[in-house]
Amino acid sequence: MNFGIFNLMGYRTPGTAAAALYDGAIAQVKAAEAAGFDIAWFAEHHFSNYCTCPSPLMMVARLAGETSRIRLATGVVVVPLYDPVRLVSEIGMVDQLTHGRLVLGIGSGYQPYEFERFSEDLSDSAPKLVEFVDILEKAFSGETFTHKGRYWELPETHIAPRPVGKLPDIWIAGDNRTLQGLAARKGWPIMLTPRHASVAQLTEVKARIGEIYAEQGLDPKRPAIAPLRHVCITDSKAEAAEFVDNVRHQIRLSQSLRRREELIDGTMLIEKPYQGEPPLDVLANSLLVGDAASVAERMAALIRAAEPVHMLLQFQAGASPFSMALRSIERFAGEVVHMLERALGPLDEIGAARRRH
Repeated sequence: MNFGIFNLMGYRTPGTAAAALYDGAIAQVKAAEAAGFDIAWFAEHHFSNYCTCPSPLMMVARLAGETSRIRLATGVVVVPLYDPVRLVSEIGMVDQLTHGRLVLGIGSGYQPYEFERFSEDLSDSAPKLVEFVDILEKAFSGETFTHKGRYWELPETHIAPRPVGKLPDIWIAGDNRTLQGLAARKGWPIMLTPRHASVAQLTEVKARIGEIYAEQGLDPKRPAIAPLRHVCITDSKAEAAEFVDNVRHQIRLSQSLRRREELIDGTMLIEKPYQGEPPLDVLANSLLVGDAASVAERMAALIRAAEPVHMLLQFQAGASPFSMALRSIERFAGEVVHMLERALGPLDEIGAARRRH
């Protein structure tokens, strides 16, 4: 398995400039590349301070010239919010700009607040993504293609900017059996986004995805999964507590948007507790927060249980300082990775057969 850095680019302090969030993400990606991370991920959300990145492909293009090795990923493109031909064209262009380093994470979305403002029906989101995959594969399998589906109909069309290879590596996000079944059939990794799930909860999710694999005639014990986790490596209890509080802030905003319970004061989402919210100390125990040894111990338990092919790691949340995120990235590579290898053996061998690289 290997590691990626995940960039949400949200903010908690009113008046925060988007440029500061983008600069912070760029600094983290450069630090992650220097530290040996494999992938840099960029989220997509709209219309709120939960996330200020409406275009992950644009962030990938921005980093193409400032990095040389790390792969650059959409985490994820919310496919139903796009015109499919324009999106396919931009995928081909961005893969060329990165010289084949694009990783295409795709998802169907989950926030009604966003879909309403794009005049899209959230109930159509999963079948639209499935149909988009058909268009994507047709577009880059020959010089021209046509398409007639439930949502889109296209005359003979040629996409000029084409990927460096046949297709970029594709990953899917979403707690949806249809999409997870698609990923299993295609051999694409499945991103798991609950950042605060316990080891037991993650094991249950892995088992459910294993059932989907079995339905496809695949080994149910070996699904290709990639969980997303918050990480803060610090010896300071005060810094750890501050980070956990910022994570709770982010989770509260996400839950309000998911449950259609969002409240907005001007331009800011109002943070409020949600049904089933764990106490702060329980949340802290489910996160990868603390000194290097504690983080390594918790991560090793998670890896043993889930056997992931990849882990997406988010080092900054809410109003937590980017300087603290950069220190965590450095300590993760310099301390935690070595502790993990002592506990688990070579990390590259975990999930290697299931990882499409």
